[in-house]
Amino acid sequence: MIWKLEPFWLFMAIAAVSVMGFMFGSALNAVMRDDGFGSTGNMALFVAGFFTAILGANFYGISLRELGDAVAWGLGGAFASVAICALLKAGAGRLT
Repeated sequence: MIWKLEPFWLFMAIAAVSVMGFMFGSALNAVMRDDGFGSTGNMALFVAGFFTAILGANFYGISLRELGDAVAWGLGGAFASVAICALLKAGAGRLT
């Protein structure tokens, strides 16, 4: 689905997800403080997780023709990537 977008719409999608990711990242940074990755780090994890989840769903043959389905998969991947990285950071912090 994502590779069938025209370049302009692909860049607009990346920009929209980045802006939303920065807002979520800033809010999450206020909650997590030292346990988080900063506003920009959280945004990078959100954007990477969002598009990785969509590409992964397409790779496994899940049709994301509806925008709502694509957003749901993307947000799930975004929050999963932040949660996994936060758990890894917390686990690494306990080892040292």
